Amino acid sequence: MLPVYLVADESVSMTPVVDELNAGLRSLHDALLREPLAAAKVRFSIVGFSEDVIVHSALSDLRNETALPQLSVRAGTAYGAAFSLLVDRIPADVRALKREGFAVHRPAVFFLSDGQPTDPGEWEPVYAELIDRERTPTAPNIIACGIGDARAETILHVATRPEFAFVATPGVEVGFAIAEFCTALTRSVIRSGQAVGGDTAELVVERPDSFRMAVDVV
Repeated sequence: MLPVYLVADESVSMTPVVDELNAGLRSLHDALLREPLAAAKVRFSIVGFSEDVIVHSALSDLRNETALPQLSVRAGTAYGAAFSLLVDRIPADVRALKREGFAVHRPAVFFLSDGQPTDPGEWEPVYAELIDRERTPTAPNIIACGIGDARAETILHVATRPEFAFVATPGVEVGFAIAEFCTALTRSVIRSGQAVGGDTAELVVERPDSFRMAVDVV
């Protein structure tokens, strides 16, 4: 089983594109319903963050969901709120899956932000705890995507590997970048689910079209 978390920015600056993000999530849900063998190997959670954090959807089997919740917008862009929740929630979710009898692969977090964190100096320590495999044995792989005013160096910091950090190409309309992110997320989840169900259990990460590697920008 592969636990997957979408951690999405719900700051006020996302207002013009939150509908595109919700549409992309609906498309992801529809695509997984068409790929039941891959979907069976994935559990999916949706987390939104601003100055606080909301778990819109706990880790679940999307084949059993009739619809996904709608993201909304609030003030702030506190990265620390999101990472603090994951420090507690991911180990608990993994324990629950193991109690159900599943072998659990390292969780994957797909992180999307359109701005700089409003809690500089505060989010880094809890992030460090989240990715430290000694303190947090279930530390996730984090795939970070930046759009809008998100800086490449920040996105590169959040991603757990340089090849997991992407930023939208300058000049690309933000709504279009959101759509491309959702398409890549869908492909990544389906291909990872297929890999987990096959002979090679691995996380597959698709680079969104109209995005470039953050490491090539900084």
